[in-house]
Amino acid sequence: MQNEDFIPSSKVNFMPNQKILYVTTEMFPYQEDTNMGSLVHKMALKMHGSGNDVRVFMPRFGQISERKFQLHEVIRLSGMNIIINDLDQPLIIKVASLPGERLQVYFIDNEEYFKRKQYYHDDEGKAFEDNNERAVFFARGVIETIKKLNWVPDVIHLNGWMSSLIPIYLKTYYKDDTYFNDTKIVLSVYNEDDIELNGNTKEILAFDNISDLESLNNPSFLGFVNDSMQYVDVIVKGNEFLEEKLEEAYGKATAEKSEYLNADSIATVY
Repeated sequence: MQNEDFIPSSKVNFMPNQKILYVTTEMFPYQEDTNMGSLVHKMALKMHGSGNDVRVFMPRFGQISERKFQLHEVIRLSGMNIIINDLDQPLIIKVASLPGERLQVYFIDNEEYFKRKQYYHDDEGKAFEDNNERAVFFARGVIETIKKLNWVPDVIHLNGWMSSLIPIYLKTYYKDDTYFNDTKIVLSVYNEDDIELNGNTKEILAFDNISDLESLNNPSFLGFVNDSMQYVDVIVKGNEFLEEKLEEAYGKATAEKSEYLNADSIATVY
């Protein structure tokens, strides 16, 4: 049981026993040698060890070995369909414990979108034409699964371009849904590759009545990240120095902002 006098050194008014959801496209050990993956791993463990109820959601990319990491399907959470561009896509939820820890990681899966062994490019280096659909499916899959879990997070901490669609959807498509009304949304911004998205991105989002986004004129990974900065409560630099396009959007954003924070200090923005 947590000591009532427990006060993390990083912030006087941060209280343990919060429900913290990390949504990410990368996390160690499922992806190795990435800044984002390492930082998310450290943040989740730090908050878990400080007495918080921490869960992680990420895509079940085909490179993640189900056998090695002991993923198994959660039947009670699977079975939903998510309509993407007027097509029903089945949502499969898998879960595993972070190796050596009692911390659950949930994986959003779908054979059409995530079975392939590459992340965002084919073997010739060409970006997948359905990267936009994959991102929408992931974002909506996370939102719907959290609701089905009946677990209301106090904080959602977003990492990676796919997760940046979550605040956009929460403030538009789900704007009349009160489930996340009291949830604080934190976005970490990283220097990710800015890959162009298919020209039908505008149509896909229009199907969900989302149209007022600057990035839809020239859709790309970081375009969505830039747009999402207008829909979150706090923006944190995931790298000490951001590339120019991100730095400019970061500077213009009206949300609370923070320079780079390591895992020991991240509680200051929660």
